[in-house]
Amino acid sequence: MNENRTVDPRTRKTKRAIRNAFAQLLSEKDMDEITVRDIAELAEINRKTFYRYYSGIYQVIDEIEDDIVQSFESVLGDINFRYELKNPYLIFERLTAVINTDIDFYGHLLSVQKNASLVTKVIAMVKEHTKKAIMEQIEIDEDFADVILEYSITGMIAVYQQWFISGRRDSIGRLSDIINVLSFQGFTGALEEYNNNRFGIVQKNEINHSRKDSL
Repeated sequence: MNENRTVDPRTRKTKRAIRNAFAQLLSEKDMDEITVRDIAELAEINRKTFYRYYSGIYQVIDEIEDDIVQSFESVLGDINFRYELKNPYLIFERLTAVINTDIDFYGHLLSVQKNASLVTKVIAMVKEHTKKAIMEQIEIDEDFADVILEYSITGMIAVYQQWFISGRRDSIGRLSDIINVLSFQGFTGALEEYNNNRFGIVQKNEINHSRKDSL
């Protein structure tokens, strides 16, 4: 998460534990059923410590939303879209780096199914800030930008969600590589790269040939 570097390390660690606990509980309970006691027990702190940092659960939610937006805004602000759209992997590399900064937190958050409204709200904010960053640098019709971002960001988030839910069976680097090719070259481009084994995936026919050779 994006936190001020001047924050005491113990404070940062405690607040991260609180937010990770809350994100995990979101995948287990309805938001209205989550209590401060639940969060404190899972974060292995007492309720007094929780109230030292937050007035209540909704302040945790507000901080989560603000931190995610700030994290992505920081990345988007450093991107030269005119240049990096020619090498879009750099964009996905930076976005992946945001998730890697707190992969357990994002794993819990993106695995949420019962409280999807929070995730939907976060995705909408990321889309809006991405659109703003792109339109400040590139002349593009707003409706056209909306279609592109709806397709690419919603698809990207859905793939990451499935990755977390499935237990992170693949590396996040390779996953980002596949998303990058799909977003900028389409299905045909991704299939071509797959056939060229760019993604380092052992194909089924190769496995079958290997088995036959070993018999």
